[in-house]
Amino acid sequence: MEDDVKISRKKPIYPVGIGLNKYLRMYQRDTRLPLAYSELLNFGETAPVMDKYGNDTLWETPLYPPHVQDQLYDALKVVYAQLKASGNTRIVEHKIIDRIEYCAFGNTKPFRVRIINRLNDVYDYFYIKQADASRIYGLELEEILSPNQVNYLVDRDTLVEEHIVGIPGDVFSKSGIHNTEYNQTRIAKEFVKFNERCIISLLGDMRAYNFVMQITPDFDDFQFRIRGIDFDQQFYEGNPRVYMPQYFKENLPYVKLAMEHLNEKTVLQYQQEERSSIVHRVRSERHRIKDLRDASKLQELSAPENIAKLREGYKAFYNNEAYLDCKSMTDIVELNVKNVIRQVKL
Repeated sequence: MEDDVKISRKKPIYPVGIGLNKYLRMYQRDTRLPLAYSELLNFGETAPVMDKYGNDTLWETPLYPPHVQDQLYDALKVVYAQLKASGNTRIVEHKIIDRIEYCAFGNTKPFRVRIINRLNDVYDYFYIKQADASRIYGLELEEILSPNQVNYLVDRDTLVEEHIVGIPGDVFSKSGIHNTEYNQTRIAKEFVKFNERCIISLLGDMRAYNFVMQITPDFDDFQFRIRGIDFDQQFYEGNPRVYMPQYFKENLPYVKLAMEHLNEKTVLQYQQEERSSIVHRVRSERHRIKDLRDASKLQELSAPENIAKLREGYKAFYNNEAYLDCKSMTDIVELNVKNVIRQVKL
């Protein structure tokens, strides 16, 4: 592992363009929500949210006037019904909004909403964020190119996302990665596959706190899956290493695990397995990925200098002159996928 990757500044918010709007309607991602993101900003003060150990979580609790809070809570229950049950409000008859939390630290400055079933105290979370075009492209590429499904809705400048369940990657690396009940090789294998997905889909800034580890007990062992939860740095940066989780110092425990339990041959095998899986997904979703590519042609998603730098970087990484012809970030993703298809056919 070489020097840590640095991201010097936050990525700007890119508004949803005409082409992406059309795509969202086509694939039923757009809707009309009973409230906008901006309405959640009508608070006067906030109180810090601390974890159970007394550490600052970087989230805050916004304090609303009582009449504003009541209106927001009613609207948020309807939003939850739209996200989870196509708008059927019967599912929220016994639910209450427990709290709203705000994170000014994130690119899209998200609100996290906790909703509880009064009958059994089972709770769930969902998020309200500023609609950012590159983040939405990241969610769509996650749906198409990864083994994971994502659930979200967009209404003009407002993005609603389902909570992705899992153990935060930084927490798992400290308290779970060396659990004697877990097969270390399986964890290392999943990190290699996750790294490969990020390189191909240009999902950036996958530090340990930006992904979660999902653990599923199987009949004879545990299965592991790493899932990205932060898509704010989707194909914006020009440094190729931003899209390679192996280069972030926060991921060093995972890199060490891979170095200890895998050799070059098995790493290549797992990379090839992931590429093959991506090819199968692309073939089954070829119309959708074409529509997503066409939508991107009308959309600004990065700075021209970042595109120029990244195509040079990927040309060197893959030793492929074709990257110099890429005019956008989505051109680079498309060429990545085409190269994967060619490699699998060989």
